Amino acid sequence: MRVDVYTPLLLSLLLPAVSPVIGRRVAPALAARVLTAAAVLTAAATTWSLVLLATTLLGSAPSVVAEAREDGQRLADPVPAAIGIAACAALTVVARRVHRAVRTERATRRALRRLAEGHPADTELIVAASPVPQAFAIPGRPGRILVTSAMLGALEPAERRVLLAHERAHLAHRHGALVTAVTLATAADPLLAPTRRAVAFLVERWADEQAAGAVGDRGATARALARAALTTCRTRPACALGFTDRAVTRRIAALQTAPPPRLWPVALAVLALGALSALCAADATNDMLALLTSVLF
Repeated sequence: MRVDVYTPLLLSLLLPAVSPVIGRRVAPALAARVLTAAAVLTAAATTWSLVLLATTLLGSAPSVVAEAREDGQRLADPVPAAIGIAACAALTVVARRVHRAVRTERATRRALRRLAEGHPADTELIVAASPVPQAFAIPGRPGRILVTSAMLGALEPAERRVLLAHERAHLAHRHGALVTAVTLATAADPLLAPTRRAVAFLVERWADEQAAGAVGDRGATARALARAALTTCRTRPACALGFTDRAVTRRIAALQTAPPPRLWPVALAVLALGALSALCAADATNDMLALLTSVLF
């Protein structure tokens, strides 16, 4: 336990370091999936490691210590008491962060559902009269696409097809669920913030690739992305097609080259990082159970 319990914490530093590299080298659909899975496994293992570290304080409880000494047992000290106390404090912070993240996600989903209220169940496209150019997918059953009149007016017919194909890809592949999962993982383990940013970027790249395949023209998709970004930036920082100043250039450049390959060995190596965290946490759990059994019984 002395080593295994800390391994997930160390892997929380390694996964964010490799996330940007994976995002550049591996096909976005595959990269987004494996990074999300690895982040969730790592966050769960890290949180459980904190629980195990906090549990070591049970061995320091006065009643347990007195009983063990009466039985002539030698008390093991797997970690210093200060680390156990720090783990308790960290768990409190994690619980608050996860609770806040869950509330935010629920509020966002409620707000999105309200935008789709009053429309027939089979309506996919909702056009809102607004001077703000914007477009986004509303997940649910059924999923909807909301586009403002300003955005439609700023795009050519071919570019509108790209925009709709992009948003349909978000709905079809449940990109919202991936981003939510990695967001909650980051709430539990703040060290994973770079991985969350990588996944948020990758789902947009994934939707770009899907749109390019749907319209059959990568160049037209790049032009539609650029026009939507420029149109939106005249009014507000956030915009349609997931544009940000830092990301749009990379996305347009990617559309002007061949699609990235599906490097399964690299993807599996990333997934193995998350699996290793879980295995180490499981091994540390076995050690902790053995320790508590020897002390308490």
